[in-house]
Parts: sequence; structure tokens; C-alpha cells
Amino acid sequence: MVRGAAGRPGVRAARRPELRLPPLEAFEGGGLEPDGDYDGLEFAGADLAGQDGAGARFMDCALRGCALDETRLPRARLLDSALDGVRGVGTDLAGATLRDVELTDARLGGTQLHGAALERVRIRSGKIDFLNLRSAALKDVVFEGCVLVEPDFGGARLERVEFADCTLKGVDLSGATLKDVDLRRAASLEIARGVDRLSGAVISTAQLLDLAPVLAGELGITVEG
Repeated sequence: MVRGAAGRPGVRAARRPELRLPPLEAFEGGGLEPDGDYDGLEFAGADLAGQDGAGARFMDCALRGCALDETRLPRARLLDSALDGVRGVGTDLAGATLRDVELTDARLGGTQLHGAALERVRIRSGKIDFLNLRSAALKDVVFEGCVLVEPDFGGARLERVEFADCTLKGVDLSGATLKDVDLRRAASLEIARGVDRLSGAVISTAQLLDLAPVLAGELGITVEG
């Protein structure tokens, strides 16, 4: 935790991705391939459901309006790329690397990002249910204007992570490590597990009052009128 110019506690701001895509060529392949190499391509409205792109590399790519149901992308690398309006259930990105990525207006459920590394990632708008980020490493990540239902950050490391105008429901922070995590601008904050792991985060006074019953229960404090 750092102190601002006025001497009040603060957090170091997350660095946003600086995404400048070059002119893209339309993807005309039949489907994804394991360890495939995709550079400067636009996947527009592609149905990638059930396809296997394990270990693939996406560099300077855009995925727009793509279906990602049960798409296998474990250990994939998404670099300097944009995902806009993607949708799907059960997308597997376990152990993937996302760097300088923007994810906008996603509609995802049960996305597997456990063990993944996210750096300079911005997630805007949309809704993601049951996001699995267990044991993941998040650095310079911004969640902005999105809805996260029961996200699992168990055992994850979060550094310079911001939640702005987000609705967070049933968050699991069990075993997580937080550093310079800013929750003050979250529209709604509901922590189901791991409230004791909030050291390293900054919350607002109103959020503290909302979390008081959970904190009291965690500390074994009985509150009576």
C-alpha cells in the first residue's frame, strides 16, 4: 500500500493495455489447430465451438462475435489481441498467457483460466459466470463495467488489479494474495469466501460496513443488539 500526495492510503494504478492492431486479414482456415500460429488475423463470427487450439499463439488478432463453447485453448498465448462479443460455455484457457489483451462485451460461463497469467488485460462490459482463476497470476488487470458471478480467485496472485463499476457476486478469495487491489469503485461487492485475504486491497467505507457481518463471522465475533 502506498500513500498519495495528501498522505492518505492508496494503491498503485493498473497499467492498461496499449492495443493498436495492424490491418488484419480474414481468417479463412477450416478450424483451430493445436500449437497453431495465428498472426494478424480477424476471426469474425467464427464458430470455434469444440475446436482444439491447445498451445496456439494468437498475435495481433481480433476475435469478434465468435462462439467458444467447449473450445480448448489450454496453454494458448493471446498477445496484443482483442476479443469482442465472444460467447460460450466451458471455454478452456487453463495455463494460458494473456498479455496486452482487451476483452469486451463477453458472455461466458464456466471459463477455465486456472493457472493462467494475465498481464495488462482489460475486461469491459459483459457477463462472466463461474470464472475459474484459481492459482492464476493477475498483474495490471482492469475489470470495468462487467458482471462477475461467483468468480474463483482461490490461491491466485493479484497485483495492481482494479474493479470499476463491476458487480461482484459470491467472490472466492480463499488463499489468494492481494497487492494494490482497488475495490473501491465496485458497484457491488459480495465475498462468499476468503474475506480474511483482503489484506493488500483498498475498499470504501460503505463496503466495509456491508462486509462487517462477514468479517465478524470470520473473526468469531458475536454481534448483539
